[in-house]
Amino acid sequence: MAAEPGTDALTRLAAERVDHRFKGLPPDADGLTVGELAAQRRNLFTGGFATPVLALSAERLEHNLELMETYAARHGLAFAPHGKTSMAPQLFHRQIERGAWGITLAVPHQVRVARAFGVRRVFLANEVVDPAALRWIAAQLDADPDFRLVCYVDSVRGVQLMDAALRTASRPLDVVVELSAGEGARTGVRTEAECAAVADAVAGVATLRLVGVAGYEGEVPQADSAKVHAWLRQLVALAVEFDKAGRFSATEEIVVSAGGSAWFDAVADVFAQIPELSRPVLRLLRSGAYVSHDDGHYRRLTPFNRVPEEGALEPAFRLWAQVVSRPSAEQAFVNAGKRDAAHDLDLPVAQVVRRDGVERPAAGIDVTALSDQHAWLRTAPEADLEVGDWVGMGLSHPCTSFDKWPLIPLAQADGTVVDYIRTFF
Repeated sequence: MAAEPGTDALTRLAAERVDHRFKGLPPDADGLTVGELAAQRRNLFTGGFATPVLALSAERLEHNLELMETYAARHGLAFAPHGKTSMAPQLFHRQIERGAWGITLAVPHQVRVARAFGVRRVFLANEVVDPAALRWIAAQLDADPDFRLVCYVDSVRGVQLMDAALRTASRPLDVVVELSAGEGARTGVRTEAECAAVADAVAGVATLRLVGVAGYEGEVPQADSAKVHAWLRQLVALAVEFDKAGRFSATEEIVVSAGGSAWFDAVADVFAQIPELSRPVLRLLRSGAYVSHDDGHYRRLTPFNRVPEEGALEPAFRLWAQVVSRPSAEQAFVNAGKRDAAHDLDLPVAQVVRRDGVERPAAGIDVTALSDQHAWLRTAPEADLEVGDWVGMGLSHPCTSFDKWPLIPLAQADGTVVDYIRTFF
Protein backbone atom coordinates (compact mmCIF):
# COMPACT_ATOMS: atom_id res chain seq x y z
CA MET A 1 0.00 0.00 0.00
CA ALA A 2 1.32 3.44 -0.91
CA ALA A 3 2.28 5.74 1.93
CA GLU A 4 0.18 8.82 2.63
CA PRO A 5 1.50 11.94 0.87
CA GLY A 6 4.07 13.68 3.03
CA THR A 7 4.78 10.65 5.23
CA ASP A 8 8.42 10.47 4.14
CA ALA A 9 8.90 14.19 4.78
CA LEU A 10 7.40 13.88 8.26
CA THR A 11 9.72 10.95 8.94
CA ARG A 12 12.65 13.12 7.91
CA LEU A 13 11.63 15.66 10.53
CA ALA A 14 12.27 13.02 13.18
CA ALA A 15 15.72 12.42 11.66
CA GLU A 16 16.76 16.07 12.04
CA ARG A 17 19.65 16.58 14.44
CA VAL A 18 19.18 18.59 17.61
CA ASP A 19 21.68 21.43 17.96
CA HIS A 20 22.10 25.14 18.69
CA ARG A 21 19.33 26.11 16.23
CA PHE A 22 16.62 25.00 18.64
CA LYS A 23 16.37 27.12 21.76
CA GLY A 24 15.24 25.68 25.05
CA LEU A 25 16.21 22.09 24.27
CA PRO A 26 18.63 20.22 26.56
CA PRO A 27 22.26 21.09 25.70
CA ASP A 28 23.25 17.46 26.30
CA ALA A 29 20.85 16.39 23.55
CA ASP A 30 23.06 17.92 20.82
CA GLY A 31 23.69 15.35 18.12
CA LEU A 32 20.60 13.24 18.86
CA THR A 33 17.89 13.12 16.26
CA VAL A 34 14.55 14.64 17.17
CA GLY A 35 13.08 11.15 17.13
CA GLU A 36 15.75 9.82 19.49
CA LEU A 37 15.19 12.71 21.89
CA ALA A 38 11.43 12.19 21.80
CA ALA A 39 11.90 8.49 22.55
CA GLN A 40 13.74 9.41 25.74
CA ARG A 41 10.51 11.00 27.04
CA ARG A 42 12.41 13.53 29.09
CA ASN A 43 10.65 15.66 31.65
CA LEU A 44 10.30 19.33 30.79
CA PHE A 45 11.33 20.36 34.32
CA THR A 46 13.99 17.81 35.23
CA GLY A 47 15.24 16.60 31.85
CA GLY A 48 17.81 19.30 31.13
CA PHE A 49 15.63 21.79 29.24
CA ALA A 50 16.97 25.34 29.49
CA THR A 51 14.82 28.39 30.10
CA PRO A 52 13.16 30.06 28.37
CA VAL A 53 11.29 27.16 26.82
CA LEU A 54 7.87 27.07 25.17
CA ALA A 55 5.76 23.96 25.66
CA LEU A 56 2.60 22.84 23.89
CA SER A 57 0.17 20.78 25.95
CA ALA A 58 -0.42 17.35 24.39
CA GLU A 59 -3.80 16.92 26.06
CA ARG A 60 -5.10 20.39 25.26
CA LEU A 61 -3.95 20.20 21.66
CA GLU A 62 -5.83 16.94 21.22
CA HIS A 63 -8.91 18.43 22.87
CA ASN A 64 -8.90 21.44 20.53
CA LEU A 65 -8.42 19.31 17.43
CA GLU A 66 -11.34 17.07 18.39
CA LEU A 67 -13.61 19.97 19.35
CA MET A 68 -13.29 21.79 16.03
CA GLU A 69 -13.64 18.57 14.07
CA THR A 70 -16.97 17.88 15.74
CA TYR A 71 -18.04 21.53 15.48
CA ALA A 72 -17.51 21.63 11.72
CA ALA A 73 -19.30 18.33 11.23
CA ARG A 74 -22.23 19.41 13.42
CA HIS A 75 -22.75 22.55 11.34
CA GLY A 76 -22.23 20.98 7.93
CA LEU A 77 -19.03 22.91 7.26
CA ALA A 78 -15.96 21.83 5.36
CA PHE A 79 -12.86 22.91 7.26
CA ALA A 80 -9.59 24.32 5.94
CA PRO A 81 -7.86 25.66 9.08
CA HIS A 82 -5.48 28.55 8.56
CA GLY A 83 -2.04 26.93 8.68
CA LYS A 84 -0.14 30.23 8.83
CA THR A 85 -1.00 30.18 12.54
CA SER A 86 1.42 27.34 13.23
CA MET A 87 3.29 26.58 9.98
CA ALA A 88 3.76 23.13 11.51
CA PRO A 89 3.33 20.27 9.01
CA GLN A 90 2.82 17.76 11.83
CA LEU A 91 -0.21 19.78 12.90
CA PHE A 92 -1.41 20.11 9.29
CA HIS A 93 -1.55 16.35 9.05
CA ARG A 94 -3.27 15.95 12.40
CA GLN A 95 -5.90 18.45 11.26
CA ILE A 96 -6.41 16.61 7.99
CA GLU A 97 -6.65 13.31 9.87
CA ARG A 98 -9.38 15.01 11.90
CA GLY A 99 -11.41 15.57 8.75
CA ALA A 100 -10.10 18.89 7.45
CA TRP A 101 -10.79 19.44 3.73
CA GLY A 102 -7.33 20.96 3.40
CA ILE A 103 -5.18 23.76 4.78
CA THR A 104 -5.57 27.52 4.34
CA LEU A 105 -2.39 29.52 3.77
CA ALA A 106 -1.56 33.16 3.08
CA VAL A 107 1.50 33.37 0.80
CA PRO A 108 3.21 31.11 -1.75
CA HIS A 109 6.14 30.29 0.55
CA GLN A 110 3.68 28.69 2.96
CA VAL A 111 2.18 26.67 0.13
CA ARG A 112 5.64 25.38 -0.71
CA VAL A 113 6.00 24.13 2.87
CA ALA A 114 2.61 22.43 2.73
CA ARG A 115 3.39 20.79 -0.60
CA ALA A 116 6.75 19.56 0.68
CA PHE A 117 4.77 17.65 3.30
CA GLY A 118 2.14 16.25 0.96
CA VAL A 119 -0.83 18.55 1.53
CA ARG A 120 -3.17 17.99 -1.43
CA ARG A 121 -5.71 20.80 -0.94
CA VAL A 122 -4.80 24.40 -0.26
CA PHE A 123 -6.99 27.47 0.06
CA LEU A 124 -4.66 30.42 -0.53
CA ALA A 125 -6.42 33.35 1.15
CA ASN A 126 -4.65 35.98 -0.88
CA GLU A 127 -4.29 37.18 -4.45
CA VAL A 128 -1.08 35.97 -6.11
CA VAL A 129 0.39 38.22 -8.80
CA ASP A 130 4.07 37.28 -8.58
CA PRO A 131 4.96 35.48 -11.85
CA ALA A 132 7.60 33.22 -10.29
CA ALA A 133 5.14 32.03 -7.63
CA LEU A 134 2.40 31.52 -10.21
CA ARG A 135 4.69 29.49 -12.47
CA TRP A 136 5.59 27.29 -9.49
CA ILE A 137 1.91 26.80 -8.67
CA ALA A 138 1.23 25.90 -12.31
CA ALA A 139 4.05 23.34 -12.24
CA GLN A 140 2.58 21.80 -9.10
CA LEU A 141 -0.84 21.53 -10.72
CA ASP A 142 0.69 20.00 -13.85
CA ALA A 143 2.74 17.47 -11.91
CA ASP A 144 0.01 16.28 -9.54
CA PRO A 145 -3.57 15.80 -10.78
CA ASP A 146 -4.70 15.29 -7.17
CA PHE A 147 -3.43 18.71 -6.07
CA ARG A 148 -6.03 21.47 -5.80
CA LEU A 149 -5.33 25.10 -4.99
CA VAL A 150 -7.95 27.83 -4.72
CA CYS A 151 -6.89 31.48 -4.37
CA TYR A 152 -8.39 34.95 -4.29
CA VAL A 153 -8.84 37.46 -7.09
CA ASP A 154 -9.81 41.02 -6.21
CA SER A 155 -8.96 43.17 -9.24
CA VAL A 156 -9.06 43.11 -13.04
CA ARG A 157 -5.38 44.03 -13.07
CA GLY A 158 -4.61 41.06 -10.84
CA VAL A 159 -6.47 38.75 -13.22
CA GLN A 160 -4.40 40.11 -16.11
CA LEU A 161 -1.13 39.50 -14.27
CA MET A 162 -2.17 35.99 -13.29
CA ASP A 163 -3.21 35.17 -16.83
CA ALA A 164 0.12 36.37 -18.24
CA ALA A 165 2.08 34.14 -15.85
CA LEU A 166 -0.09 31.04 -16.30
CA ARG A 167 -0.23 30.79 -20.10
CA THR A 168 1.76 27.55 -20.17
CA ALA A 169 -0.28 25.77 -17.46
CA SER A 170 -2.09 22.63 -18.54
CA ARG A 171 -5.16 23.27 -16.38
CA PRO A 172 -6.75 26.45 -15.06
CA LEU A 173 -6.18 27.76 -11.57
CA ASP A 174 -9.30 27.85 -9.38
CA VAL A 175 -10.11 31.32 -8.02
CA VAL A 176 -12.74 32.94 -5.83
CA VAL A 177 -13.70 36.61 -5.90
CA GLU A 178 -12.75 38.16 -2.57
CA LEU A 179 -15.45 40.43 -1.16
CA SER A 180 -14.07 43.24 1.00
CA ALA A 181 -15.29 43.39 4.58
CA GLY A 182 -16.18 47.05 4.15
CA GLU A 183 -14.86 50.48 3.40
CA GLY A 184 -11.44 50.89 4.99
CA ALA A 185 -11.03 47.14 5.48
CA ARG A 186 -8.09 45.19 4.14
CA THR A 187 -8.14 43.54 0.69
CA GLY A 188 -11.11 42.56 -1.44
CA VAL A 189 -13.49 44.01 -3.99
CA ARG A 190 -15.54 46.91 -2.61
CA THR A 191 -18.73 46.98 -4.67
CA GLU A 192 -21.06 44.54 -6.44
CA ALA A 193 -20.28 46.16 -9.78
CA GLU A 194 -16.54 45.69 -9.22
CA CYS A 195 -17.15 42.06 -8.20
CA ALA A 196 -18.95 41.51 -11.51
CA ALA A 197 -16.11 43.17 -13.42
CA VAL A 198 -13.52 40.90 -11.76
CA ALA A 199 -15.67 37.84 -12.48
CA ASP A 200 -16.01 38.96 -16.12
CA ALA A 201 -12.23 39.29 -16.33
CA VAL A 202 -11.82 35.73 -15.03
CA ALA A 203 -14.35 34.45 -17.57
CA GLY A 204 -12.35 36.13 -20.31
CA VAL A 205 -9.18 34.09 -19.77
CA ALA A 206 -8.52 30.38 -20.15
CA THR A 207 -5.95 30.21 -17.34
CA LEU A 208 -8.39 30.82 -14.46
CA ARG A 209 -11.65 29.19 -13.38
CA LEU A 210 -14.14 30.97 -11.15
CA VAL A 211 -15.32 28.55 -8.45
CA GLY A 212 -16.82 30.77 -5.77
CA VAL A 213 -16.64 33.75 -3.46
CA ALA A 214 -14.83 34.34 -0.18
CA GLY A 215 -13.68 36.89 2.35
CA TYR A 216 -12.68 37.48 5.95
CA GLU A 217 -15.28 38.74 8.39
CA GLY A 218 -12.62 39.55 10.98
CA GLU A 219 -11.87 42.72 9.00
CA VAL A 220 -15.40 44.15 9.33
CA PRO A 221 -14.86 47.65 10.79
CA GLN A 222 -15.99 47.92 14.44
CA ALA A 223 -17.11 44.33 14.19
CA ASP A 224 -20.00 43.10 16.28
CA SER A 225 -22.41 40.23 15.79
CA ALA A 226 -24.94 42.24 13.78
CA LYS A 227 -22.32 43.72 11.44
CA VAL A 228 -20.58 40.41 10.90
CA HIS A 229 -23.85 38.61 10.18
CA ALA A 230 -24.80 41.37 7.73
CA TRP A 231 -21.50 41.09 5.87
CA LEU A 232 -21.75 37.30 5.69
CA ARG A 233 -25.22 37.66 4.19
CA GLN A 234 -23.70 39.96 1.56
CA LEU A 235 -21.15 37.28 0.76
CA VAL A 236 -23.86 34.64 0.36
CA ALA A 237 -25.95 37.02 -1.75
CA LEU A 238 -22.96 37.53 -4.03
CA ALA A 239 -22.66 33.77 -4.51
CA VAL A 240 -26.38 33.53 -5.28
CA GLU A 241 -26.19 36.41 -7.78
CA PHE A 242 -23.16 34.92 -9.52
CA ASP A 243 -24.88 31.55 -9.74
CA LYS A 244 -28.04 33.04 -11.26
CA ALA A 245 -25.84 34.76 -13.85
CA GLY A 246 -24.28 31.41 -14.80
CA ARG A 247 -20.81 32.42 -13.63
CA PHE A 248 -20.11 29.00 -12.07
CA SER A 249 -20.85 26.94 -15.17
CA ALA A 250 -17.30 25.61 -15.40
CA THR A 251 -17.07 24.23 -11.84
CA GLU A 252 -18.48 21.09 -10.22
CA GLU A 253 -19.04 22.77 -6.84
CA ILE A 254 -19.40 26.34 -5.62
CA VAL A 255 -17.01 27.47 -2.89
CA VAL A 256 -18.30 29.93 -0.30
CA SER A 257 -15.63 30.59 2.31
CA ALA A 258 -15.03 32.75 5.39
CA GLY A 259 -14.09 32.25 8.99
CA GLY A 260 -11.42 33.53 11.31
CA SER A 261 -11.22 32.48 14.94
CA ALA A 262 -13.42 35.21 16.43
CA TRP A 263 -16.69 34.83 14.50
CA PHE A 264 -16.96 31.27 13.28
CA ASP A 265 -20.33 30.95 15.03
CA ALA A 266 -21.66 33.70 12.76
CA VAL A 267 -20.23 31.88 9.75
CA ALA A 268 -22.01 28.70 10.83
CA ASP A 269 -25.28 30.62 11.31
CA VAL A 270 -25.28 32.31 7.91
CA PHE A 271 -23.78 29.46 5.89
CA ALA A 272 -26.54 27.19 7.18
CA GLN A 273 -28.96 29.47 5.33
CA ILE A 274 -27.27 29.25 1.91
CA PRO A 275 -30.06 28.35 -0.51
CA GLU A 276 -29.88 25.55 -3.02
CA LEU A 277 -27.72 26.59 -5.95
CA SER A 278 -27.10 25.09 -9.36
CA ARG A 279 -24.21 23.05 -7.99
CA PRO A 280 -23.27 21.60 -4.60
CA VAL A 281 -21.88 24.22 -2.22
CA LEU A 282 -18.60 23.78 -0.34
CA ARG A 283 -19.19 25.80 2.84
CA LEU A 284 -15.55 26.30 3.78
CA LEU A 285 -14.58 27.50 7.26
CA ARG A 286 -10.97 28.65 7.74
CA SER A 287 -10.47 29.29 11.49
CA GLY A 288 -6.94 28.32 12.52
CA ALA A 289 -5.97 29.81 15.89
CA TYR A 290 -8.03 27.14 17.65
CA VAL A 291 -5.21 24.61 17.31
CA SER A 292 -3.37 26.08 20.30
CA HIS A 293 -5.93 28.74 21.34
CA ASP A 294 -4.47 31.33 23.73
CA ASP A 295 -4.68 33.10 27.07
CA GLY A 296 -5.56 36.53 25.73
CA HIS A 297 -7.08 37.81 22.51
CA TYR A 298 -8.85 34.68 21.29
CA ARG A 299 -9.76 33.46 24.75
CA ARG A 300 -11.80 36.66 25.14
CA LEU A 301 -13.29 36.55 21.64
CA THR A 302 -13.87 32.86 21.02
CA PRO A 303 -17.39 32.12 19.77
CA PHE A 304 -17.60 29.40 22.41
CA ASN A 305 -17.99 32.18 24.96
CA ARG A 306 -21.20 33.13 23.16
CA VAL A 307 -22.41 29.55 22.66
CA PRO A 308 -20.98 27.63 25.64
CA GLU A 309 -23.14 24.59 24.91
CA GLU A 310 -20.86 23.95 21.89
CA GLY A 311 -17.86 23.28 24.15
CA ALA A 312 -14.75 25.25 25.04
CA LEU A 313 -11.28 25.54 23.55
CA GLU A 314 -8.33 25.28 25.92
CA PRO A 315 -5.13 27.38 25.85
CA ALA A 316 -2.38 24.92 24.95
CA PHE A 317 0.78 27.06 25.18
CA ARG A 318 2.83 27.81 28.27
CA LEU A 319 6.11 29.71 28.21
CA TRP A 320 8.47 28.83 31.02
CA ALA A 321 11.10 31.35 32.11
CA GLN A 322 13.34 31.65 35.14
CA VAL A 323 13.66 34.47 37.65
CA VAL A 324 17.14 35.91 37.11
CA SER A 325 16.85 39.12 39.12
CA ARG A 326 14.84 40.26 42.15
CA PRO A 327 16.06 43.84 42.68
CA SER A 328 13.27 44.86 45.04
CA ALA A 329 10.18 43.58 46.81
CA GLU A 330 8.05 45.09 44.04
CA GLN A 331 9.99 43.93 41.02
CA ALA A 332 11.48 40.82 39.41
CA PHE A 333 12.80 39.84 36.00
CA VAL A 334 12.59 36.54 34.13
CA ASN A 335 14.74 35.52 31.17
CA ALA A 336 12.09 35.60 28.41
CA GLY A 337 11.27 38.64 26.34
CA LYS A 338 10.12 39.82 22.93
CA ARG A 339 12.21 37.16 21.18
CA ASP A 340 10.29 34.44 23.02
CA ALA A 341 6.76 35.64 23.78
CA ALA A 342 3.91 36.89 21.62
CA HIS A 343 3.35 40.56 22.43
CA ASP A 344 1.59 42.13 19.44
CA LEU A 345 -1.85 41.98 21.08
CA ASP A 346 -1.41 41.30 24.81
CA LEU A 347 1.44 40.78 27.24
CA PRO A 348 2.04 37.31 28.70
CA VAL A 349 0.13 36.38 31.84
CA ALA A 350 1.97 34.88 34.81
CA GLN A 351 0.07 31.72 35.78
CA VAL A 352 2.18 29.44 37.96
CA VAL A 353 5.49 29.36 39.84
CA ARG A 354 7.62 26.21 40.24
CA ARG A 355 10.20 25.79 43.00
CA ASP A 356 11.80 22.50 44.03
CA GLY A 357 9.31 20.54 41.95
CA VAL A 358 6.24 22.16 43.54
CA GLU A 359 3.88 24.22 41.40
CA ARG A 360 1.56 26.92 42.77
CA PRO A 361 -0.48 29.83 41.42
CA ALA A 362 1.44 32.99 40.53
CA ALA A 363 -0.44 35.09 43.07
CA GLY A 364 0.47 38.77 43.08
CA ILE A 365 2.66 38.55 39.96
CA ASP A 366 1.94 40.59 36.82
CA VAL A 367 3.91 40.98 33.60
CA THR A 368 4.10 44.72 32.90
CA ALA A 369 6.57 44.98 30.00
CA LEU A 370 8.91 43.03 27.74
CA SER A 371 12.48 43.83 26.78
CA ASP A 372 14.30 41.83 24.13
CA GLN A 373 15.29 39.05 26.54
CA HIS A 374 13.52 39.93 29.80
CA ALA A 375 9.97 40.16 31.08
CA TRP A 376 9.32 42.80 33.73
CA LEU A 377 7.31 41.48 36.66
CA ARG A 378 5.47 43.61 39.21
CA THR A 379 5.19 41.73 42.48
CA ALA A 380 2.62 42.46 45.18
CA PRO A 381 3.30 41.76 48.89
CA GLU A 382 1.70 38.30 48.64
CA ALA A 383 4.04 37.24 45.81
CA ASP A 384 6.44 34.50 46.89
CA LEU A 385 9.16 34.69 44.27
CA GLU A 386 12.91 34.02 44.40
CA VAL A 387 15.79 34.03 41.96
CA GLY A 388 15.87 30.62 40.31
CA ASP A 389 12.09 30.02 40.38
CA TRP A 390 10.42 28.96 37.14
CA VAL A 391 7.44 31.08 36.07
CA GLY A 392 4.90 29.62 33.65
CA MET A 393 3.18 32.22 31.49
CA GLY A 394 0.16 32.09 29.23
CA LEU A 395 0.44 33.78 25.82
CA SER A 396 -1.87 35.77 23.60
CA HIS A 397 -2.15 35.35 19.82
CA PRO A 398 -0.86 31.97 18.64
CA CYS A 399 0.08 33.42 15.23
CA THR A 400 3.02 35.21 16.83
CA SER A 401 3.87 32.44 19.29
CA PHE A 402 4.63 29.60 16.89
CA ASP A 403 6.89 31.79 14.76
CA LYS A 404 9.41 32.35 17.56
CA TRP A 405 10.05 28.66 18.23
CA PRO A 406 11.29 26.37 15.43
CA LEU A 407 11.04 23.23 17.58
CA ILE A 408 8.42 23.08 20.35
CA PRO A 409 8.24 20.34 22.99
CA LEU A 410 4.84 18.63 23.11
CA ALA A 411 4.43 17.89 26.81
CA GLN A 412 1.92 15.90 28.82
CA ALA A 413 0.42 17.33 32.01
CA ASP A 414 3.11 15.73 34.17
CA GLY A 415 5.88 17.34 32.08
CA THR A 416 6.75 14.27 30.00
CA VAL A 417 7.78 15.42 26.53
CA VAL A 418 6.34 13.00 23.98
CA ASP A 419 7.19 14.78 20.71
CA TYR A 420 8.57 17.97 19.17
CA ILE A 421 6.62 20.19 16.77
CA ARG A 422 8.71 21.65 13.92
CA THR A 423 7.67 25.03 12.52
CA PHE A 424 8.65 26.73 9.25
CA PHE A 425 8.47 30.53 9.13
